[in-house]
Amino acid sequence: MKKWFNEKVMPGMMWFVNTRVITAIKNGMLVSLPFIMVGSVFLLLASFPVPAVANWMNATGLTPYWNQAYNASFGVMSIFAVVGIAYNWAKDAGYEPLPAGMIALVSFFLIMRPTTAVLNGTKTVISANQAPTMLGGFIDRTWLGGQGMIAAILVGLLTGWIYSWFLKHHITIKLPDSVPPAVSDSFIALIPAFVIVTGFLVIYIIFDLVAHQTVTQWIYTTIQTPLQGLTDSAGGVFLVGILIPFLWFFGVHGSTIVSGIMSPLLQANALQNAKIFQAHGVVTAALGGHIFTQSLLDQFGTVTGAGMTFGIAVYILFFAKSAQMRAIGKVAFVPAIFNINEPILFGLPVVLNPLMIIPFMFMPTFSMLSTYFLIKVGILPYLNGVQVPWTTPPIVSGFLVGGWKVMIWQAIIIALSFFVYYPFVRRQDKMLYDQEQLEATKEAGATA
Repeated sequence: MKKWFNEKVMPGMMWFVNTRVITAIKNGMLVSLPFIMVGSVFLLLASFPVPAVANWMNATGLTPYWNQAYNASFGVMSIFAVVGIAYNWAKDAGYEPLPAGMIALVSFFLIMRPTTAVLNGTKTVISANQAPTMLGGFIDRTWLGGQGMIAAILVGLLTGWIYSWFLKHHITIKLPDSVPPAVSDSFIALIPAFVIVTGFLVIYIIFDLVAHQTVTQWIYTTIQTPLQGLTDSAGGVFLVGILIPFLWFFGVHGSTIVSGIMSPLLQANALQNAKIFQAHGVVTAALGGHIFTQSLLDQFGTVTGAGMTFGIAVYILFFAKSAQMRAIGKVAFVPAIFNINEPILFGLPVVLNPLMIIPFMFMPTFSMLSTYFLIKVGILPYLNGVQVPWTTPPIVSGFLVGGWKVMIWQAIIIALSFFVYYPFVRRQDKMLYDQEQLEATKEAGATA
């Protein structure tokens, strides 16, 4: 099986993952990571999960300030995405990347216009139909967050590709070497910038005249919403839940590969949940909330590491008989608390160990699916869109992304991982212990 996987499956998979498109998306989305974390802090402050503290925040007038910081960071993630993707495409192609990022930003702003109604309480001051003409001097934040994510990705990819094509074929204005690099780089970007911006303007005009909506609206309705619907389903949860440990079993970093493909959609789901949470203090299906977000994957799929191997860490530290397992337990337990489990994956090992494949694939899949259905039926609340650093210890992370109910459920799931792994890791321990005893007996016999 290993030979078949490495010879037939892995080459195509690695080719796909390392294409410039996937690399640009993956690295471009990473640009937003610090701002996601900063914005999540202020989102928590603005809608604090403890009512007494939240009421005090509102009474003292602090909440609007927290919302302002959230809107300027987490709330404009599509801007970071469009700039980061075009930037990384050009950088990977070997060209000055900053102009590509700036061209993509201009193009992204160009294809949108205000479309959101202005309300005074519940009274409509300016309707959505009036917004394009009456709010022409404003940038609509609706399309700067999750709803504009797929449009941002497409604009970033197209801009990076076209910009790099122009530079590759030397269709630029080349100034003498005596001109300062800053000035020279600006002129190099002039022709591709003009062509790209003009191209997106033509697209904007066509959609305005024919479809009577912006490109961003059309992409959101026609492409992004169906894709988010596909991911936000039991089938999507199952596929992601089982694919990550499956790839890891063969020694391939499944978390990176799957996240590189799924993160844009899961981030978009999380951003919409965060927007709902900011506005209403709670996320529900009626308000348009999503169940499958980045936080569900992080906190119920890869928490304590891929495969949710914390149960192994507990066993090998406190119950193992073999010297090899006890030694691994001493170095693996603390990293597992911070969601790092490579010492277990490669030291036990779990990778390419047929004895471990069943619990390794079952545990995260069961965890994610059970959480999905508990949210679906209303036992657990929808996750609030807050995203915490991936090294945040479990239980703490569960409380931050969903409140006390999610925290308790996360603790139950992690405790369950011990019992799921127990018969398998115990068997592995017995095999190693018997082998150590046999070697010790041989050594004693040889000494005698």
